[in-house]
Amino acid sequence: MSASDTDVLSQADLSHLRAQFPILSQTVHGKPLVFLDSAASAQKPDVVIDGMAEMMRTQYANIHRGLHWMSERSTEAYEAARTRVAEFLGAAAREEIVFTRNSTEAINLVAYSYGSLLRPGQAVLISEMEHHANLVPWQMLRDRIGIELRVAPITDDGDLDLDAYGALLADGKVGLVAITHMSNVLGTVTPAERLVAMAHEAGARILLDGSQAVVHRRVNVQDLKADFYTFTGHKLYGPTGIGVLWARRELLDAMPPFMGGGDMISSVTFEKSVWAPVPAKFEAGTPAIVEAVGLGIAIDWVESIGFDAIGAHEAALTKHALRVLPEVPGLSVVGKPRERGGVVSFTMDDVHPHDIATLLDRNGIAVRAGHHCAEPLMRRLGLTATARASFAAYTTEHEIDVLAETLRRIRQFFV
Repeated sequence: MSASDTDVLSQADLSHLRAQFPILSQTVHGKPLVFLDSAASAQKPDVVIDGMAEMMRTQYANIHRGLHWMSERSTEAYEAARTRVAEFLGAAAREEIVFTRNSTEAINLVAYSYGSLLRPGQAVLISEMEHHANLVPWQMLRDRIGIELRVAPITDDGDLDLDAYGALLADGKVGLVAITHMSNVLGTVTPAERLVAMAHEAGARILLDGSQAVVHRRVNVQDLKADFYTFTGHKLYGPTGIGVLWARRELLDAMPPFMGGGDMISSVTFEKSVWAPVPAKFEAGTPAIVEAVGLGIAIDWVESIGFDAIGAHEAALTKHALRVLPEVPGLSVVGKPRERGGVVSFTMDDVHPHDIATLLDRNGIAVRAGHHCAEPLMRRLGLTATARASFAAYTTEHEIDVLAETLRRIRQFFV
């Protein structure tokens, strides 16, 4: 299938697309698998699975340090993946792409390295809807060097309170803003361009956590005008163990290394070490070679479908879910953001989210239940947990209907 960026996925397209994901043909507890947990980690198409296996079968070796044919081929494949990611994000140069294990490591890298350039009296500004990965590293930085950690509130509907955000920037003490581009709990898509402009007007740099957003929409870091952008491969139909930090070259040049070891140095004596140029300065040790190649293949696969087609499909799925799920007695969808990605969190009267997820699993339906690594957000919402259904390019409206009907039966069981 090769849908253009102006197409919407037809039923034939969707059937062909789903056939590329071997895991979707399974049954669970005797029922067809309905996988609605893609916000946690997406399934992988054959092309990613086969491409990674083929590399391990035919041309695997360590990179950047061997003079033999196999090492040279592996190095070329790894660096080609970096170039592919740079093109995918619209980066000004491939050297602005640093490979990490995931978004969590990418954010920790910025907190440790760029954070070391902040000074007591400055502040880092986050929001109430952040994943722990974009909260805990800043708490650690606060405790280590004495910066202030500020939290921008959200509205009752689940949107970022822009007036409060602006007020927290107003005194000019914020050195860095770190905010999600799309909430993993509410599905809220934040107004990234406006957040960037407001941060820069106040003299702050800004990091956008794109772990969810980059899966559902085309992202161009030059258009966003952000300073840092992070995402992880396993949510983008690629493998685990590979993530991306994009940052402006001048910032990477000014930042100290995150870890020490091989490949991140240009020379070493017992007296001192001289760092390698970026991005090698931030990629100590043997990296996730095959995983980086898998990410490049996953990006090719996504772009062969087209972001407009995927986005239109997921928007239709979300609209359908927001229509049929509230029809289930006792079910409440959490949040009403102005713009929502393919994530719907919900609760049900008198039924704990963990019970919902367990009983859905018995019917072959995979959803997430819990605080979704966002405990402060749960407290803000007055909840301890939610169940969460999340959608991907391979999700169908029929699967959402199966979810709704099964939730009806669960509700009847408890009342």
